[in-house]
Amino acid sequence: MRKIRKGDDVIVIAGKDKGKRGNVLNVLDNGRVFVDGVNIVKKHTKANPNKGETGGIVEQEAALDVSNIALYDAASGKASRVGIKTLEDGKRVRIYKTSGEVVDLN
Repeated sequence: MRKIRKGDDVIVIAGKDKGKRGNVLNVLDNGRVFVDGVNIVKKHTKANPNKGETGGIVEQEAALDVSNIALYDAASGKASRVGIKTLEDGKRVRIYKTSGEVVDLN
């Protein structure tokens, strides 16, 4: 079970964008994630007339390492680590380490 998933509200805890919040757009298998509006880089693209694409400089999100983000706990307003707990019915859920509250019941 992954501790950070697509659609989670996260906060950056290290790096040039420390303190920024956003939603996870994509989680890669190599331990990197794309977060909406965080780690924006400029990419120079070449024009492709066959596809009708114009060239220029495009700003887009770059991948962050999963160790540099943490789940955002709305109740406390701070970042929280994530743990995994097994409920009485055998279902595994993610919990906030700071408060013990369940993140989601999916």
